[in-house]
Amino acid sequence: MKLRLSPLIALTLLAGCSREGLIENGGVYTTRSACPLAGIVGGTGDITVFNPPGNQTVGAIDVTATMTNVRSACSDQGDRIVSQIWFDVVAQRRAAGPARQVILPYFSAAVQGGTNVVAKRVAGVALNFAQNEVRAQTRGYAVIRVSRAVATLPQDIERTLNRPRKPGDPRSAVDPLTDPTIRDAVARATFEHLVGFQLTNAQLRYNATR
Repeated sequence: MKLRLSPLIALTLLAGCSREGLIENGGVYTTRSACPLAGIVGGTGDITVFNPPGNQTVGAIDVTATMTNVRSACSDQGDRIVSQIWFDVVAQRRAAGPARQVILPYFSAAVQGGTNVVAKRVAGVALNFAQNEVRAQTRGYAVIRVSRAVATLPQDIERTLNRPRKPGDPRSAVDPLTDPTIRDAVARATFEHLVGFQLTNAQLRYNATR
């Protein structure tokens, strides 16, 4: 099922960093990309549905599902950066029986600086259990479009981060990210594209304590 953020939200999303270690001239360099990091939010990659809902015993488990095999792709479309995520959902129901469809809610979110959720959208993924089958599998999808302008570090910040550091130079021993101005600028431009099941408070507690 396609998941697309509204145009207003898409305009506000920022892209994050992907890093590739490089060793050159005695130093270690990282390459920054405008593409966000993709992943599943901790504690939200599994969902358990109970029947009846208020009974969280083993005997009341109706359907369990796991989100796995996350893949991502990032592409440029003019002044836009498009981040896409695909993932598989593998599910099992309590007992074989008639053919049945179960729709599970999931979210896609853009997270700034590792803590600030700037946009979130909830959709559903459909699992079709065949007759007399207890397992089902399907694929989910999420996409966000970001403005290249807001995903780019200011030139002065980029110059500071990329300044050559030579042996003997006192500035070489100082990490630029210790400067709050630089650290905040990098955080504002560091975003993640995250997915997970949209869990109730009870389901979150169950995942944390099972």
